[in-house]
Amino acid sequence: MRHNLSRVFAAGVALLVLTPAFAADMTEPPMIEPAPPVVYEEPDMGGWYIRGDLDYHLAGFRGADYITYGPPAGTNSFTTGALSNSWSIGGGVGYQATKHFRVDATLDYMLRSTFTGSTTGTCAGLPCTSSDTSTYSALLLLANAYADLGTYKGVTPYVGVGIGGAHVNWGTLANTISGVTTNHNGASGWRFAYAAMAGASVCLTGNLDLDVGYRFSHISGGRMFALDAGGGAGPGFDKGIQNHEVRAGLRYKLNGKKSGGCREVAYAPDPAPGPIYKN
Repeated sequence: MRHNLSRVFAAGVALLVLTPAFAADMTEPPMIEPAPPVVYEEPDMGGWYIRGDLDYHLAGFRGADYITYGPPAGTNSFTTGALSNSWSIGGGVGYQATKHFRVDATLDYMLRSTFTGSTTGTCAGLPCTSSDTSTYSALLLLANAYADLGTYKGVTPYVGVGIGGAHVNWGTLANTISGVTTNHNGASGWRFAYAAMAGASVCLTGNLDLDVGYRFSHISGGRMFALDAGGGAGPGFDKGIQNHEVRAGLRYKLNGKKSGGCREVAYAPDPAPGPIYKN
C-alpha cells in the first residue's frame, strides 16, 4: 500500500513539473508585424498646362526726346511725362519639366493708357510751354522660365525670368501751345523686352492652380511720334516703359491628377510578405 502511494505521489510531482513546459510548447509563438511600406511621392513632371492671366500695372514712363528744326534747331526732352495705370489680359502655354522647373510662353495685351506731358521752349522767340496728350498700348510676348521652390500645404512659391519682345502702339500726339494744337502721328513697332517675377501658386484641384504674384517688365525705348505736318518738330523717341504688375491667373494642367485632390499622388512598393512568426 505504501509503495502504491509513493508511485502516485511521484507521478503527481512529475505532472506538476512537466505541465508548464508542455503548455509553453502549445502556446502560439509571438507574431512580429512587418514594418509598414514606405510611401513615395510621385514627381509632378512632364505635364503641359495652359494659363490665363489678369493684371493691374503701374506704367513708368522714362522720358522722351524730340527734334526741333528751329529756331533754335536741336534735340529737346519732354519736361514732364506720365502714363496712367492700366490693366492687361493674357494667356499662354507651358510645360512642367521637373518638380522644381517649368517653362512657358505668354502673350499679354496691355490695355490703353493715357499719356500726359509737357515741353518748354521758345515760340517766335518767346518762352512757351506745351501741353501734350497721347495714348499707349502694347502686346507683350515673353518666353519664361520658373524655379518652383517646393510645395507647402498646397502652396508653391516661385521665382522666374522672361525675355522676348513688345509691339508698342502710340496714338496721335496732340501738342497744344496757347490754344493751338499740332498733331503728330503716333508710331508703332516691335521692341526688346524682359521681365522678372515672383509669386506663389495655390492648388485648387488636381488639375487647376491659382497663380498670384508680382512681375516687373521692361520695354526698351523707340519711336514715339512722327514729324508734324508743318515740319516744325519731330520725330520723338521715348526712352522705354517699365511696368510694376500685380497679377492673378489660373493654370490648367492638361494631364493633371484626375482625383481632384491637391495632395501628391502616392504609391507603395510591392507588398511586404505576411506576418513573420518567431520560432
